[in-house]
This record gives sequence, C-alpha cells and structure tokens, in this order.
Amino acid sequence: MSPLPREPETALSAAELNARIRELWADGQLPDARRPEYEALVLKWAAAALERVEHAA
Repeated sequence: MSPLPREPETALSAAELNARIRELWADGQLPDARRPEYEALVLKWAAAALERVEHAA
C-alpha cells in the first residue's frame, strides 16, 4: 500500500478526512508506522465535523 500523498495545509472536509482514514484501514489493519498519521487525521476529522455542526446551528 502506497503512502497517502501529503497535501498542503488546506482545510479538508470531514468527508475527505474520513476517506483518508478509511484508506489507512483498507486491508483491515493499521500498521504501527501509520498510527500517528491516523491519529492526526481523526483529530482533524472531529474538528471538521464539529465545525460543520456549529455552522449548521
């Protein structure tokens, strides 16, 4: 599995972040070397999801 391309620090949507998180788990396992990337994506996903909820309210 090839590493995900690094994108400039632009805001990704929650859906885009979710797709990247799912890609990390594509083979049903998360390699230890990819755990920091996964954790960072989850935090960004949570922030993006919260922002979307706050914007909708």
